[in-house]
Amino acid sequence: MPTFQLRAMFAASAFATLTALAPVAAHAQSTAVMAVASTFTTMDPYDANDTLSQAVAKSFYQGLFGFDKDMKIQNVLATSYEASPDAKVYTIKLRQGVKFHDGTDFNADAVKAVFDRVTNPDNKLKRYNLFNKIEKTEVIDPYTVKITLKIPFSAFINVLAHPSAVMISPTALQKYGKEIAFHPVGTGPFEFVEWKQTDDLKVKKFAGYWKKGLPKIDMIDWKPVVDNNTRAALMKTGEADFAFSVPFEQADSLKSSPKVDLIAAPSIIQRYVSMNTLQKPFDNPKVREAMNYAINKEALVKVAFAGYAVPAEGVVPPGVDYATPKLGPWKYDPAKARELLKEAGYPNGFETVLWSGYNHTTAQKIIQFVQQQLSQVGVKASVEALEAGQRVQRIESAPDPKTAPVRMLYIGWSSSTGEADWAISPLLGGSSSFPPKLFNTAYYKNDQVDEDLQKALATTDRSEKAKLYTDAQKRIWADAPWIFLVTEKVVYARSKRLSGAYVMPDGSFSFDEIAIK
Repeated sequence: MPTFQLRAMFAASAFATLTALAPVAAHAQSTAVMAVASTFTTMDPYDANDTLSQAVAKSFYQGLFGFDKDMKIQNVLATSYEASPDAKVYTIKLRQGVKFHDGTDFNADAVKAVFDRVTNPDNKLKRYNLFNKIEKTEVIDPYTVKITLKIPFSAFINVLAHPSAVMISPTALQKYGKEIAFHPVGTGPFEFVEWKQTDDLKVKKFAGYWKKGLPKIDMIDWKPVVDNNTRAALMKTGEADFAFSVPFEQADSLKSSPKVDLIAAPSIIQRYVSMNTLQKPFDNPKVREAMNYAINKEALVKVAFAGYAVPAEGVVPPGVDYATPKLGPWKYDPAKARELLKEAGYPNGFETVLWSGYNHTTAQKIIQFVQQQLSQVGVKASVEALEAGQRVQRIESAPDPKTAPVRMLYIGWSSSTGEADWAISPLLGGSSSFPPKLFNTAYYKNDQVDEDLQKALATTDRSEKAKLYTDAQKRIWADAPWIFLVTEKVVYARSKRLSGAYVMPDGSFSFDEIAIK
C-alpha cells in the first residue's frame, strides 16, 4: 500500500498523482479514512498538550471516566466512585473482565502504575501539572483503587475524564519505557498498527474489545492533511470519510456536495487576545477595556469565521459546567475606546505587538482584522503569526514574568475536563498559572479570584461552587485581561457512508459507534 502523504507545498500535479492512487487504499476492507488538520505530536497522551493527538489516541486508549458527544460525564473503565466530604479521597470501583490489547488484565495494579508514572516529576511528562495534586494511589483490592490528593479538589473526576487520563498496559510500560509513544497498548476498540511520524496513523479492530458488537469497522486510517483546500477536496472526491477541521471558507462548498454531510455544532472553544497586564500600557484596566470596545465581534465572525462562531458572552463558554452566561458580549464602541484611552493617558494611542499562537489562514485573518480595528482608535499593532516552535520558545517557555516578551496574543482554549476550573485556573489563576507552568499569558492576578477558585475546589456543594465560580467570572470579565472575541462552532465534514463519528464540543472526537454503510 503506497504512502499517502499530503502537504501544503505539493504542486497540483503531485496532488493529482496521489489522489489517483488513494481510493483503493482508502476503502480496503471497511476502513474509515479520517483527514485531520495537522500532524500528531505523540501517542502518549500523558506527554501531549495538543487536543488532536489525545483525540486520535482514543482509538486505542480509554480512561476510567469519559464524556459522551455532548460532554456529559460517563463511566468507562470505572463503574462507580465515592468522594470523601473534604474532596481529598476518591475510591473508585473498576470494570471487571477487561483486557489490554497485549492480553494483560485491566485492574487496580494497572491504574496505580499509570498514575505513579505521571505523578513522578522525574518522568517530565507534559501532563504532570494536570495530575500533580495526586499524593498517592493505593490498591484496595483487584478492582478497587483509592486515590488521595494533596489538597481538596472537587473537580477531580472531571480531570479523570480528560482525554489524557487513559489507562496504559503496565506490561507495555515496563517493556517500552520512554518509547511507549511508539508502542501504545490500551483497552480501546482498536489496536495500534503503525505510525510513521508526520504521516498516517493506522489502527485495526480489537477482537477482544469488552463492549460486545463493537467496533463495527475493521480499520481507521488517521491521515494528517495540513492544507485546508486539499482536506476539503478529499471529502468531495470521496477519498476521505471525515474531515476536521473544515476551513470556514470551504464550508458552503462542502455543504452542497452530494457525498458529504457538513455539520456545525456548538463548542466550548473560546478565542481571545490576552494582554500582558504586567507591562505598560496593559497594566492599566482602562486600556484593556478600550481594547474590548475597539473590536467589532459580529464583523469578526463574518470576516474570519464565515458565520461559524458567536461573540463571546463570558469568560467560560456555555456548555462548560459552572459557566456564567450572558456577562456580555462587550459591545463595539470605538468612540468609547478612544475616550478610555484618553483617560488612561494615551490620547494618541500607542504602538504594540500582536502575536498569534497559530499560523494557519484563519488565525492570520483574525490578527489582521484586530490590527485594522485597533488602528481605528489610534493603536498601531504590528502582527506576527507564530509557528509552534516559536510559540513554545517565546511564550510558553518564558522564565521570568517581568521580562516575558509577549504583549498581545491571539490564542484559544477548550476545557477538556468539561468543568469551569480547567477553563479558568490554567489561564487566569494567578501567579501559579504563569508560563512556563501553565498558560496565563495575560499574567493576570486577582486575589479574590484566586480565593474563589480555591474555595470552589474545596467544596462538593454544587450551589456553593456555582456562587464562587460566578463571582470569579464576573471579576475577570470586569478586569478584562483578554479581548473576549468569539466562541467557535465545531465544523466538520462526514461522508454520507459514515455514521457514528462526531466532533465533541472540546474539539476531541467520539467514534465508539463508528460504522460504514
